[in-house]
Amino acid sequence: MSKRRVVVTGLGVVSPVGLDLAENWRNITAGNSGIALLDEFDTEPFAVRIGGAVKGFNVSDYMSPKDARKMDTFIHYGFAAAKQAIDDAGLTA
Repeated sequence: MSKRRVVVTGLGVVSPVGLDLAENWRNITAGNSGIALLDEFDTEPFAVRIGGAVKGFNVSDYMSPKDARKMDTFIHYGFAAAKQAIDDAGLTA
């Protein structure tokens, strides 16, 4: 197997700690946690009722509602993070 170089030119992130790289870094360095009681669904049937949920994410900032309806929420997050990384890298189409 040949060794290949990978160059990271841009960063993007959507997580329970923040909706972009700057917000994530600010919260992480301040010691803020994204873990809390879950209120997105009924947790009564489950033994664990805490977790990390992404708050305040607006998929329409990244794609049309028509396209968003065809995808799972986690795809929205990945798409948004990829878009942020592309923008951070200064890449264009």
